[in-house]
Amino acid sequence: MPEPDRIIRLKTVLARTGLSRSTIYRKIAEGTFPAQVRISINGAGWRESDINCWVREPAGWRGAGRGDS
Repeated sequence: MPEPDRIIRLKTVLARTGLSRSTIYRKIAEGTFPAQVRISINGAGWRESDINCWVREPAGWRGAGRGDS
């Protein structure tokens, strides 16, 4: 049975991708970076699997159309 997908926060995403905060949000708006997932009223994070996919192939990443962010 596969492990459940973890939600990681911005600090971890910044460290793994090497991107700046503003670049991440610009890329989300362009559709070239995974969108955040809302985890509470004031909190959001990213699916670790989405970030791992983006790190493996950043130029070819396009959202899978999950639509639940």
